[in-house]
Amino acid sequence: MNQSLSDRQTANALGSGHDGQMVLALPKGRILKAVTPLMAGTGMAPSADCLGDSSRKLRFSTEDPGVDIVRVRSFDVATFVAAGGAQVGICGSDVLMEFDYPEIYAPLDLGIGACRIAVAQPAHLPHDPQEWARWSEVRVATKYPAITRRFFAARGINATIVHLHGAMELAPMLGLSRLIVDLVDTGSTLRANGLKEVETIAQVSSRLIINRTALKTRPDQIDGILSRFRNALAGTTTAAE
Repeated sequence: MNQSLSDRQTANALGSGHDGQMVLALPKGRILKAVTPLMAGTGMAPSADCLGDSSRKLRFSTEDPGVDIVRVRSFDVATFVAAGGAQVGICGSDVLMEFDYPEIYAPLDLGIGACRIAVAQPAHLPHDPQEWARWSEVRVATKYPAITRRFFAARGINATIVHLHGAMELAPMLGLSRLIVDLVDTGSTLRANGLKEVETIAQVSSRLIINRTALKTRPDQIDGILSRFRNALAGTTTAAE
């Protein structure tokens, strides 16, 4: 008999889905590098091969023999945690906003990876909010279709989505869309491609996320991990001061 999805999620959250280890999902790329000093302060620093680019492995040991790390794409962290494949993870609040998984609890802002989700358009075009009020629809290139639709729907505008996973800046210059919605940090990539930021949708930072079933079934372990991160954050803040 096939096991239902909810049964598999519960089994994974309990730990019986893999080998009883607690699994922490981390995103590849810049957030992984930014979170490394914080992880060192939790006593769960990943093995050296997790931090390099040469390893083909996806699962790694940590300083804590009861905790393993899986390294996945940033957009997949929330899915792994929501489905119970990992009990804990770190991901951007942009991902949480896009997928809005009810299975995820996000108790802690880690204060890293700060940026924003913004609307941008060709720099030579004027930005007139009153003109937006006259639009009934607009074509937007983005990797955030849900966030984008909600943002424009709140203004009475139907957003036709051009769903891209990267190189959003090309869409206006190639006639694919009028606007883009993307993550913005310094804005240098926008400027280099003839675009300008015109609206901020939301501020973004990285959050510690927890599977809600694991929170109920493994409370001591989850509380211990949460306390480690809180203590590590307190230590980072004190050092900065």
